[in-house]
Amino acid sequence: MRILFMGTPDFAVPTLRALMESGEEVIGVVTQPDKPKGRSYVLTPPPVKVFATEKRLPVYQPKTLRDEAFASLLEELAPDMIVVVAFGKILPKNVLDYPKYGCINVHGSLLPAYRGAAPMQRAIIEGEKVTGITTMYMDVGLDTGDMLLKAEYVIGEDDNFETVHDALSELGAKTLIETVEQIKNGTAVRIKQDDALATHAAKIEKEDCLLDFSMDATALHNLIRGLSPIPLAFTHTPDGKLLKVTASRVISTEETHSDFGKVLSLDGEIAIACGKGILALTAVLPEGKGKMNAADFIRGRKIAIGDTLQ
Repeated sequence: MRILFMGTPDFAVPTLRALMESGEEVIGVVTQPDKPKGRSYVLTPPPVKVFATEKRLPVYQPKTLRDEAFASLLEELAPDMIVVVAFGKILPKNVLDYPKYGCINVHGSLLPAYRGAAPMQRAIIEGEKVTGITTMYMDVGLDTGDMLLKAEYVIGEDDNFETVHDALSELGAKTLIETVEQIKNGTAVRIKQDDALATHAAKIEKEDCLLDFSMDATALHNLIRGLSPIPLAFTHTPDGKLLKVTASRVISTEETHSDFGKVLSLDGEIAIACGKGILALTAVLPEGKGKMNAADFIRGRKIAIGDTLQ
């Protein structure tokens, strides 16, 4: 099986590694172009390129998949299958139709739930107890193709985006290898998605990250978990300084508050009145500073009981 791999971020690396270790013939890797990163805008290769280069795999970084150059590359490589994991661009129809055994995608949700760009974050934010991986045949829609295999992951109370991301990246690799084996031996079963059950996992925008303390404490806690460690939920201190929140816990869920956003106590954590319940901020990233636990932020006298976070 000649497999062309397409992927870009850390999430895709375990699947590429698993394909190589399984003995499949990975004929090349297509990934996004290097991008400027950090304050110095250093041109930085994507994680998949770094891994592929270490393994001496051919790496291709086309600016577009829609020109004659990429069509010619496909003809030259002649893949039997294309495996796609978080590549970052929509594949045009001529690419989808090229390989004999199709384009197989590893998606970070239990489809048809959470189609789209941010399935792991959105599942946590929505308070889901279970998420998982779906392998699927790709088509021209957004995560609408026929499903192949699913694998579930139980979201723990202390899970955040980082832990779920890392767990699903490994689970995705395992599920993809099982999927490839089934396709090779002719036992793969295509399952159509029920569009009536579909939900959309939109890309995380800045406005999604603002903490609205009129919400209930549990919803805010889920938002913080779903956005940690990146891009992070945020609020503002009374003097207008940005305060990002890396971790939290729910103190209570029942009582209602009209003075939501008010700091109620500072006993090693920042207890905040919410529209319903009380939320404790346990770790923060203050503007211009590094990450710290709430106790250190409190000792720096940057916040006081009675203050209101905006």
